[in-house]
Amino acid sequence: MTRRAETIELAVLGLLHEGPMHGYELRKRLNLMLGWGRVLSYGSLYPTLKKMLKAHLIEETATALTPVTRRPRIVYQVTEAGHREFEHLMTEVGPTAWEDDNFDIRFAFFGRTDMEIRLRVLEGRRSRLQERLDRIQRELSLTQKEVDQYAGELQRHGVESVEREVRWLSGLIDAERNPTKQGLAGAEVTTTTERKDP
Repeated sequence: MTRRAETIELAVLGLLHEGPMHGYELRKRLNLMLGWGRVLSYGSLYPTLKKMLKAHLIEETATALTPVTRRPRIVYQVTEAGHREFEHLMTEVGPTAWEDDNFDIRFAFFGRTDMEIRLRVLEGRRSRLQERLDRIQRELSLTQKEVDQYAGELQRHGVESVEREVRWLSGLIDAERNPTKQGLAGAEVTTTTERKDP
């Protein structure tokens, strides 16, 4: 199975934990989770749903006829095997857990995992991004004289984006380790409040 298919499968299982959904609603919610620029087509969703049906991770039921198509709408719900698979996927803490697409989906369901797993995934993601940041900064210093103004700006933008995510992850890790000290938005909320006070 491709990494993208695994990510879609994890997201579908997570969403169906909230309750049964039909394909249109699943696609809409998945697109919100995946974010802009990564639109999920029905051509990607339905083969994954078929595979999950075959593996008995989900099941389908027909609801009342829809007025427009006069066909029953298919609703998907998670099975007991699907619950177990979701729990298994959410407890994995290896490198795939902190890759770009997979991390975003896992993070959306972090409320269903324990603190040790969340910390290991957050720390793994931060470490991976720090490696990426070090590499980008080395390349930037080597190529600064060779690229034009716009290519240089794009490289600097990439560095700033990764630096911002590393800071965000560090704040989340601190909040996980010291839950009474600050909430998820932790340091930024405190700093903003402190600036507003006279």
